[in-house]
Amino acid sequence: MANGQEWWRGAVIYQIYPRSFFDSNGDGIGDLKGITQKLDYVESLGVDGVWLSPFFTSPMADFGYDVADYKGVDPIFGNIADCDEMIAEMHKRGLKLVIDIVLNHSSDQHAWFIESRKNKTSKYADWYVWADSKPDGSPPNNWLSVFGGSSWTFDPERGQYFYHQFLKEQPDLNIRNPEVQEELLATAKWWLDRGVDGFRMDALPHCIHDAQLRDNPPRPVPKSDGKTVIHPYSMQWHTYDKTQPEMIPFLKKFRALTDQYKDCMLVAEVNDDKTVETTISYTNGPEMLHTAYDFSLLVHEYSAPYLRRKVEEFFATPHDSWPSWALSNHDSIRVATRWAVDDKPDLRQTKMLLAMLSSLRGSSFVYQGEELGLTEAVIPPEKRQDPGIGSTGTGRDGCRTPMPWDGTKKNGGFTAANEGWLPVPAEHAAASVAAQEKDPASMLNFTKQFLKWRKAHPALLRGDLAFETLDDNVIAFTRQLDGETLFCAFNLKPAPVTVALQSGWTPLTGYGLQGTAKGQSLELPAFGGFFARKTA
Repeated sequence: MANGQEWWRGAVIYQIYPRSFFDSNGDGIGDLKGITQKLDYVESLGVDGVWLSPFFTSPMADFGYDVADYKGVDPIFGNIADCDEMIAEMHKRGLKLVIDIVLNHSSDQHAWFIESRKNKTSKYADWYVWADSKPDGSPPNNWLSVFGGSSWTFDPERGQYFYHQFLKEQPDLNIRNPEVQEELLATAKWWLDRGVDGFRMDALPHCIHDAQLRDNPPRPVPKSDGKTVIHPYSMQWHTYDKTQPEMIPFLKKFRALTDQYKDCMLVAEVNDDKTVETTISYTNGPEMLHTAYDFSLLVHEYSAPYLRRKVEEFFATPHDSWPSWALSNHDSIRVATRWAVDDKPDLRQTKMLLAMLSSLRGSSFVYQGEELGLTEAVIPPEKRQDPGIGSTGTGRDGCRTPMPWDGTKKNGGFTAANEGWLPVPAEHAAASVAAQEKDPASMLNFTKQFLKWRKAHPALLRGDLAFETLDDNVIAFTRQLDGETLFCAFNLKPAPVTVALQSGWTPLTGYGLQGTAKGQSLELPAFGGFFARKTA
């Protein structure tokens, strides 16, 4: 292993959305000093590292994913000294830090784009994707923005269209340009030299487009599940605007850079028409990225057959790739709401899901508030900050509300300001950290208990996985490593179930879920779970 112990393999990584974690200065927005002040809490969870969403200089059109200075800290979050202090304090606690790096696009306020749009002879003229209109003045092709409408905007200053796969304020960098690649690699090196332990590589399949700008073919309209808005973006096969083969050499350059640093991690964000195929191509082998962030479990579909199928798809062919799994993040409806059976969130289910997630073969990402069992917030229209973007059609604010630290305090203890950038719902304040720390049966104390228990079983961290077929409502598998074989079973439904249990298993204790072995029967209560070790 080029980089030591591969700490990320089997790790649980806690995602912090900095705007909403803790406000240290009373302006209503979370900041880096606020994160530093809460690191004892993060450490107490038993996680191995932190993924920190963007805190770079930004006009905040997309809340930091529109970067105006890749080496700057936005003033709302603090300054570079605050960042250095945060990194040092994380390392004191044995926590690794993975930061977002946005390679696909910058802000339209970035100095590079300001120069690029001036004329076709600027030093930065080819740093972004520019194209002439069709003869009738329409955009160069039929490519669509993830956020709606054409992904092309005409710029009268330059007299051409520029390409943006997200907001028009997020013009796409031309990563085909070697100068752009070298600048992005230099940026990564700058952060690695400051002590970060790796990067979550945002929107990676988007980064290189078809050089001929060919139209995407139409795709059959997917059937609505009644909850997800069908956007025009899903009505195309993204054959030419994403996932081009020229991306592979650039990723190899990134890996070569990070191999110069100890224990570095590169995790690709991959979400495209062929997610598993792309994930493996980006992560298979020692020259490629370490792992990829899988979106398969961030959907509305919830069943044991579906979960099993998605995990098995990843391991269906021989390869060296290592997956990463998540149930919630800053762009998706919180899992406590999204997968609630009959739209009734249940604490027993959230406990079971966290245990299941972190028992799969792979690395696990837990989004802030998931350890509290927070549900999706309903934000009044007049309070929304992110309208019309996201799978609900009402924006992503519902999963981005501030952390409730103390429900007895104003704004749930998140900020001393009159109000935070988003409100703290009453049900979140009632589920605050302070309240849950006092409750032995809380989701928070279960999270701490389970993650500590998990670390005592190496097979759950790095072991091989093989599924067992027991019941349509139960997902069950074994994990095996160095002579230790564990059996894991989870009831995904609110009704108890009894399934057959082969002989030779010794039930384990101390993991906080209810499941009982009686002879060759396993009784799983509603949303129950069970772990056992193979008897020698």
